[in-house]
Amino acid sequence: MSFFKVANITKRFGGLTAVDNISFEVEKGEIFTIIGPNGAGKTTIFNLISLIYPLSSGRILLEEEDLTGIAPHRVGAAGIGRTFQNIELFEHATVLQNLLVGCHTHTHTSLLAEMLYLPRLQRKEVQLRRRVEEVIDFLDLQSVRDSLVDGLPYGVRKVVELGRALCMQPKLLLLDEPSSGLNVEETDDMAFWIQDIRDDLGITVLMVEHDMGLVSRVSDRVLAVSEGRSLAIGTPAEVQSDPAVMTAYLGK
Repeated sequence: MSFFKVANITKRFGGLTAVDNISFEVEKGEIFTIIGPNGAGKTTIFNLISLIYPLSSGRILLEEEDLTGIAPHRVGAAGIGRTFQNIELFEHATVLQNLLVGCHTHTHTSLLAEMLYLPRLQRKEVQLRRRVEEVIDFLDLQSVRDSLVDGLPYGVRKVVELGRALCMQPKLLLLDEPSSGLNVEETDDMAFWIQDIRDDLGITVLMVEHDMGLVSRVSDRVLAVSEGRSLAIGTPAEVQSDPAVMTAYLGK
């Protein structure tokens, strides 16, 4: 039984086919990366998995549960967390407050319970705050926990967004170009975080990335795509040496 499965997914925008019949499977505890040149359809695949875009055809399954067609706001509760290529944080809120937002998928309450602040709600809030503090410790964010996001360096914001996704307690973590905009040192740190998320937290990682150094360093397997179609799948070395992949990146 595969942990996560994408089966023959296709996405059409009018007469344009952005993703064309792509399939792959990700095993539990794996770091799986999608690569490809600009415009290859990588982020569209992520948007389909996140159900931001509805599928034109195909299926998406997590632990054999068919997620196809569920409401986008239910994706987090289903076990999928995500970061974005362009950082999506509440800039005028603190790091702590942004991380607490990531816990919303595990908060099920009513207006009456909120108004009366019932004991059950109090216990749940303590539990979620404890989870946030664990993420702050894990990502070494103690020094900025009460800082406003708009005053933080770009690299720290990337880590905060990663932390917010972890606060969702995902089974599968989608990382959309996690090294984008980072310097060499920050990219090295991100590589450690990604490996620790898999090794220490037991979270399966599905990543879109353009930095082939990072891809080779952390990925167990790689899927190369071009023009919305699958080119090759295998280890980083196998995919990088594939003739079709070389042609897509370098031309004939």
